[in-house]
Amino acid sequence: MASEFVFILLGSNLGDRELLVNQACSMIEESCGKIVGKSKIYESEPWGFESKQWFLNQVVKINTSLSPDELMKTLLSIEKFLGRDRSVPHDGYVSRPMDLDILYFGDKVVDTEMVKAPHPRLHLRRFTLLPLCDIAPDFMHSVLKKTNRQLLEECQDFGKVNIY
Repeated sequence: MASEFVFILLGSNLGDRELLVNQACSMIEESCGKIVGKSKIYESEPWGFESKQWFLNQVVKINTSLSPDELMKTLLSIEKFLGRDRSVPHDGYVSRPMDLDILYFGDKVVDTEMVKAPHPRLHLRRFTLLPLCDIAPDFMHSVLKKTNRQLLEECQDFGKVNIY
């Protein structure tokens, strides 16, 4: 497969969040593809559930030759290595040491059992759009036909998101 650029959201609200974000970046570069862009790190209040511990979030842009499903499998193994346990049943969102989401897989629309890209909720989340706008403000959402900057301006999520 030809190389494709991918935007990935990293999030952590358990453990040494900053260390985990940095470890995830290293592991992504080792096993997924070269990181060619990184947003600032943001601290954001939990979205969709209650937790005392806020998240650290960062968006990275990589070049990868992996397919969407291969990339997702690799990201899931990184999450697991960094302490995420997906075997515990729960309703909705929970605190986690690492969460890795594919936001965009190039300008493609991907709809497999493992990967939905563009991420179906990225336009609803300020903690996703702010770091995305650091590195790709003019990138066009392939379904909504709006730039990340436009999506941020229209976003109805007013949760607190601050530069860390």
